[in-house]
Amino acid sequence: MTNSLHGSIYCYFMHAFVLCAYVAVTAGYKPVILVHGLLDGPGQFSSLINFITESHPGTPTIAIDLYNEDDSLQSLWKQVEGFKQVIYPIMQSYPDGVHLICYSQGFSVVLSVLSCCFSVSVKINSDSFSLTIGGMICRGILATLVDHNVHTAIFLSAPLAGQYGISLKQPQTLEKHIYRFCYTAVGQMVSVCNYWNDPYHQKNYLKGNTYLALLNGDRAHANITTWKENFLRIKKLVLIGGRDDGLIAPWQSSFFSFYDEKGSVVDMKNTDWYLKDVFGLRTLDLRKSLVQCEFDRVEHKRWPHVQKVYTGCMEEWLV
Repeated sequence: MTNSLHGSIYCYFMHAFVLCAYVAVTAGYKPVILVHGLLDGPGQFSSLINFITESHPGTPTIAIDLYNEDDSLQSLWKQVEGFKQVIYPIMQSYPDGVHLICYSQGFSVVLSVLSCCFSVSVKINSDSFSLTIGGMICRGILATLVDHNVHTAIFLSAPLAGQYGISLKQPQTLEKHIYRFCYTAVGQMVSVCNYWNDPYHQKNYLKGNTYLALLNGDRAHANITTWKENFLRIKKLVLIGGRDDGLIAPWQSSFFSFYDEKGSVVDMKNTDWYLKDVFGLRTLDLRKSLVQCEFDRVEHKRWPHVQKVYTGCMEEWLV
């Protein structure tokens, strides 16, 4: 056999090996489902989808086109049911599992209500509001979808323990008025009110909140055990946030930490829902399934567009 022929055969088999290895690797990537935030749509994930496809070629990415723009103001339970109807068939198409990325909901609608109903002077800066609803929708999906097959759930700057604050650019005196609207039957028809958690009016929160208070087990209910079992079906929970977010308040809510009745932030591991393992958070932590990543100098609206966030705390879990 001549050297040239031997070299050609060698190159052929090496090419075939590399090609097969490439196909094997890409075929192993689970699909990624993305749930968008408030007053926006699937287009907000353009940068993130590019990051995923560049690092993991061949990965199916599905940004859900549902409850976009103004429709995202509808109650979270209504949105959860709508998203479940779209996402569940996708899960069934991928029996080996899927990944879920859920991006943060803003408060412009609440500010408008305050301005109209409570004579509070509000100047709305559109750059200050957007996006926190995706994470809150996914919390509802993971709790109530009995046989979901989510492998990794990534919550990107979401107020998981609730929100108490408007924006660093808004006067903090506004906060004391919001519970008056949010904890009413009408208020609970608005998505942002479903996770408004006023530490100074907890009796009103426990009585009037019909979403977050149930998901986090702040108020006892018949489904808490089943919801916990459903939530624990995930293999990895990734929480991402940072002190420069500028919208999530407290920013530590992205890590299930929140204010106490004195306004001090209680670390996740000292909260009742962790210590009592109400919905499975402590179990996830003990089995090494909980990942927390904090990034500085990232404003809220920039999270899905910053590559260091993707490479630093998302890429390795999306396999």
